[in-house]
Amino acid sequence: MPHAYDEHLASNRYYDRNFQLDAAKILPGEYFVAGEGMLLVTVLGSCVAACIRDVDAGVGGMNHFMLPDDGRRDTVGSSARYGTYAMEILINHLIKLGAKRNRLEAKVFGGGAVMASLSSSNVGERNAEFVLDYLKTEKIPVLAKDLLDSYPRKVYYFPGTGRVLVKKLHRVHNETLFSREKDYKDRLAGAKVEGDVELFI
Repeated sequence: MPHAYDEHLASNRYYDRNFQLDAAKILPGEYFVAGEGMLLVTVLGSCVAACIRDVDAGVGGMNHFMLPDDGRRDTVGSSARYGTYAMEILINHLIKLGAKRNRLEAKVFGGGAVMASLSSSNVGERNAEFVLDYLKTEKIPVLAKDLLDSYPRKVYYFPGTGRVLVKKLHRVHNETLFSREKDYKDRLAGAKVEGDVELFI
């Protein structure tokens, strides 16, 4: 039976010749979970990605999200509820595959001030602050992070081992990234905030 959050599962799959692995490309608003022998890839501007895994279960996943801009720095309001939903759909799917909440560990990336239209609302900073606060509240240790600054990042995550490679990108080549994040921001502005998420403990 399909779950409501399956619609957010990344569908862009390909074979990465460089790493010789099947890979999933995670676009804004998506996530993916996998085990050994798979690569998860995303490109981040103002958005953040959390890479979360359970070492013992050998499964991990990555999401890619941005808080909706509600015009306030309201970390407990509607925008934070959206961020919580983005984190919980990833964690719930990992638990469905055998992970245990108390064994999870995280690495987080993104939140760069890379788009003029978003920099006035400090959206990258709000995203970075949210993801760190969320993980602290949930007692999920953050083993590595590369947040804020002014550059986009390409992130390669190997969920079987937890290894992450981060490549800093030059702005000049990132019209596609900016277009994707702007479209995503516009979609969020018109979307209703998700309701409560059922947690699998």
